[in-house]
Amino acid sequence: RYYMWHNDMSGSMLFSALRRAADRGVQVRLLLDDNNTAGLDPVLAALDAHPNIEVRLFNPFRVRRWRLLGYLTDFKRLNRRMHNKSFTADGQATVIGGRNVGDEYFDAGQAPWFVDLDVLAIGPVVSDVSRDFDRYWASASSIPAARVLPPATATSIAAVAADAARVEHHPDAAAYIDALARSSFVRDLLAHRLTFDWAATRMLSDDPAKALGRAPEDALLWHRLKEILGAPMRELRLVSPYFVPGSAGVDALAAIARRGVKVAILTNALEATDVAAVHAGYAKRRKALLAAGITLFELKRGSSGSRKRVDWTGRSGSGSSASSLHAKTFAVDHSRVFVGSFNFDPRSARLNTEMGFVIDSSALADALARRFADEVPARAYQVGLGDTGQLHWIDRHDGVEVVREQEPGTGVWRRFTVAVLSLLPIEWLL
Repeated sequence: RYYMWHNDMSGSMLFSALRRAADRGVQVRLLLDDNNTAGLDPVLAALDAHPNIEVRLFNPFRVRRWRLLGYLTDFKRLNRRMHNKSFTADGQATVIGGRNVGDEYFDAGQAPWFVDLDVLAIGPVVSDVSRDFDRYWASASSIPAARVLPPATATSIAAVAADAARVEHHPDAAAYIDALARSSFVRDLLAHRLTFDWAATRMLSDDPAKALGRAPEDALLWHRLKEILGAPMRELRLVSPYFVPGSAGVDALAAIARRGVKVAILTNALEATDVAAVHAGYAKRRKALLAAGITLFELKRGSSGSRKRVDWTGRSGSGSSASSLHAKTFAVDHSRVFVGSFNFDPRSARLNTEMGFVIDSSALADALARRFADEVPARAYQVGLGDTGQLHWIDRHDGVEVVREQEPGTGVWRRFTVAVLSLLPIEWLL
């Protein structure tokens, strides 16, 4: 179940993996949001033609080629998307988080890449994810591909298979697979040496009726998340690539800070974001957040943290290539962690369906807090508010601090565009 699945190198190879699993007799169900499937119709139709594969599209476009017409004539429906991400196998293990399927999410292809976060879970919560998938699969917004896509023919299926074979036999694909096989994570996975943190975990997911605007308030992830997490008492660390708190969010975060809770937020810098309009929704709230005593960090373009990239091209894996934050997580009081698809913005709260885990684990919360404290100050700009009310950006590198008076790494035109967008009444869409 994914919001986005590209037909690039990694996406094509994963499609092929699903096909091979089906050939072995595995029953495969694939649920994709239809917003980003342009150009995928032949591939999805070919998969759906396999006797062991079922494909459904969530909230599909009726007009396949000219999708903009759909937005013009059916905006209210099509503006609501399924943003959930989960991959579950045999009811035994599941992966959830913020990652879509595509080269930019798997450090494949060319930069920029997205810095993301997932959870691999085993145990009772896997059944919760499976039941939630069934709920979405059976929802009114989930439509069988055969009712939406042109039917696959022997010729089109053969063409799709030939394209997939070309991708898999390309030297880049072979190099990437070899690099993955040599990675410590894959070696530990295959050798059954992965270390799991055993903790009480609750899956949260929006009612799929949210995609039709019919979900009750108490069935929304955001409402349940506030109840489960409760009021932070000591510390809140929030990571959101698309951070648009709105006036209500600013007031809520400021109220938390006034109680003496340390609130620190990491989002994308303007130079790193892939959606300027979202940055505009955040930028106009910065001064109010800083005035409330909240610490703001903005990830630099090219700062992916300490993790080593998959070195499959022969280039350095130091993480210095262009990248953008895409992880969605926050930790509360060194005791609880949320990881999922939910961004701290109006779209995630009110329009798109989302999911995630609330994990009661001091070990994971401490690890996130240490990572935040040890790495973020050097990998992100810290935004400050001067005595005159002007913003500045503190750039730390190799023990040296440089204070910048304009948003780093940006030109006049990009800053002007964001300034104009911040004046438009579009915050509810972001």
